[in-house]
Amino acid sequence: MAFMPGTTIVLPRKLEFHLGSSHPRRSEFVTGEFHQGLSFIKSLQPTTAKLPLLSSIKLRQPCALVASSEYPQNADFPRYYGRKEKKPFPIPVVELRRNARERIKNRKGKPKGRPPPTKQGLVVQSLVPLAYDVYNARITLINNIRRLMKVVRVHACGWCNEIHVGPEGHPFSSCKGKYTGVRKGHHEWTSAVVEDILVPIEAYHLYDRLGNRIRHDERFLIPRIPAVVELCIQAGVNIPDLPTKRRRKPVVWIGRKEFVDADESELPDPVPEPPLKPLLTEIPNPEIVPPSTPEETTLLAEETLAAWDKMRKGSNRLRKMYPVRVCGYCPEIHVGPSGHKVQICGAHKHQQRNGQHGWQAAVLDDLIPPRFVWHLPEPTGAPLERELRSFYGQAPAVVELCVQGGAAVPEEYKATMRLDIGIPSNGKEAEMVV
Repeated sequence: MAFMPGTTIVLPRKLEFHLGSSHPRRSEFVTGEFHQGLSFIKSLQPTTAKLPLLSSIKLRQPCALVASSEYPQNADFPRYYGRKEKKPFPIPVVELRRNARERIKNRKGKPKGRPPPTKQGLVVQSLVPLAYDVYNARITLINNIRRLMKVVRVHACGWCNEIHVGPEGHPFSSCKGKYTGVRKGHHEWTSAVVEDILVPIEAYHLYDRLGNRIRHDERFLIPRIPAVVELCIQAGVNIPDLPTKRRRKPVVWIGRKEFVDADESELPDPVPEPPLKPLLTEIPNPEIVPPSTPEETTLLAEETLAAWDKMRKGSNRLRKMYPVRVCGYCPEIHVGPSGHKVQICGAHKHQQRNGQHGWQAAVLDDLIPPRFVWHLPEPTGAPLERELRSFYGQAPAVVELCVQGGAAVPEEYKATMRLDIGIPSNGKEAEMVV
């Protein structure tokens, strides 16, 4: 059916609406869709309502609303590598070689660029406040976890390294410690400490980040400190008990691995400067005061979760500027441009390497292991059941401790906690789930 300019169309009273206005009211829209055609006009009956020219009709196309998120709805649990497995490289070797060839090709015929400050022995001044924040966040996290553990109970197995946050230990037969066959995989739960939640990862303290690599006979002469603390010291944190060399001029490279320090005699004598920010200290266990009210517990849990997030995100930024190495066979960490030569690796087939570590680039979870535990859907409700294990989620021990203390669940951990999965009431219902 063709419409000529100036033609008037008559509509029934049920479809009365005004198309002359560019912003009609919701109740004035026609239920039919104009973009699908005008076939409904055949059933129109004569009325007094009139439709203006079709040239003035503004048809709106339907739009679809898409909800997007940075995090998946559900995610698999992190994989644990066995003693005979090697950690994968953060970037595959094939891709590393391809990128290296690409850099050499693009750099051909061009002047050599200036190396970053860390390769010149200098400190990145813009990251010094961040290093202080990471150091203080770690101390705050340790003190707050000790206070929360007075209210929220944490269990640790006496035979393996598994822990559980809740009123009682979980019933899953997953123990891999000594005499596990006699106990049929059951755990023997004891009281946990802070080191069970925050895995102590230590590294050698370097006086000179660009100095010679640590030899095997020097392993008892150099102190070992937490790896996060060593990363903060190299990033600019000054601790009197742990001195480090601070250069004021970049080094002069005379070879691929040889350099000499620049002459600083014309510079004024260095004056010891006070810390950029006051450094916090750990509170001893006898002086720990637990929260007295539920409101105080909730505020403490939220503060602990914020300190955990600040320490991880800040360490990740520092790690990208100050290189961190990890052994591909054991959890040994070294903060520096290249790993040490101490032969203390006791992982699978260490005899073939003469105890040497297989150094590779470290990721954030190597520097700060999250230590995943089972998530309790209702901390004050029924305990976990062995038949419903596949329906439960997991979360880092610090996050689970704070959530049971009253803090809100962070968005980035909801995927592994499986909060949107319905949990059957018993094993018979679980068998009927497809």
